[in-house]
Amino acid sequence: MRIMSDQNVVNINERGGNFKWRSYTKLGLILVLVIAALAILFSNLFIVKEGEYRVIRQFGEVVRIESEPGLTYKIPFIQSVSTLPKYQMTYDVSEAEINTKDKKVMIIDNYAVWKIDDPKKMISNARSLEGAEARMEEFIYSVTRSELGRLNYDEIINDEKSSRGSLNDQITTKVNELLSNDNYGITVTDVRIKRTDLPSENEQSVYTRMISERQSTAQEYLSKGDAQKNIIIAETDRNVREMLAKAQADAETIRAEGEAGAAKVYNEAFSKDPEFYSLYRTLESYKKTINGETVIVLPSDSPYARLLMGYTD
Repeated sequence: MRIMSDQNVVNINERGGNFKWRSYTKLGLILVLVIAALAILFSNLFIVKEGEYRVIRQFGEVVRIESEPGLTYKIPFIQSVSTLPKYQMTYDVSEAEINTKDKKVMIIDNYAVWKIDDPKKMISNARSLEGAEARMEEFIYSVTRSELGRLNYDEIINDEKSSRGSLNDQITTKVNELLSNDNYGITVTDVRIKRTDLPSENEQSVYTRMISERQSTAQEYLSKGDAQKNIIIAETDRNVREMLAKAQADAETIRAEGEAGAAKVYNEAFSKDPEFYSLYRTLESYKKTINGETVIVLPSDSPYARLLMGYTD
């Protein structure tokens, strides 16, 4: 009789279970690897949006720049992506002191509108946005100091003499020339002087001088007005005198013509009755010679005395 030991007995069910476990393990590993590969793939895809540049670096060096909107990729682990703005930006330039042509000290406050034209040049020469803004600010200050140093203080602050419109354009053009010469890859769209002030220690003296100048100008206007008024009054008085003299001359002429006409009428009337005319002249003389204190000595037989005594024959 043959006896079989436990070591020679094989459990068929146990061998089949081990095989299935190994198959599941292999399948799981494949799935994990697929998922990891997909995760790596999707994590290295990125979107380029409107208004931005996407800069791809490899070991710190720029290898390409994406500027068109859409979906693109980078090489996993060895490449990185950063973003730069494509739109226009505003930069508030720090306040600075400048000296005018007439040796006045002024505080100038500017702002600039700028954008990145060539990101590769900007990164190569300025390294970052902050570096580009720092270089741009240096150029703006240098050009502004040079341009305003050619003008007197009054020409800068006085609206009547101001050339600030063209001055802003000149500063913008010269700053762009400097940026272009150094290949910074940025362009300044506009530079504007938004405020001009005086140092606090100089304000009062300048304000006092400005008040004095305004008062002097006002007095000059008043003097010119008074002179013009006197000219008008003198001209009016002269015209009035001429008009009155002409009117008086015309009146004298008319009066003389009237008196001549009246004398003619009187002569014609009196020549028709000389006795009546004699009587009329006598009566008229009474009006001038006889009053309450008149003393007349006449012969009693004179016609004049007879009339006074009431004899009419």
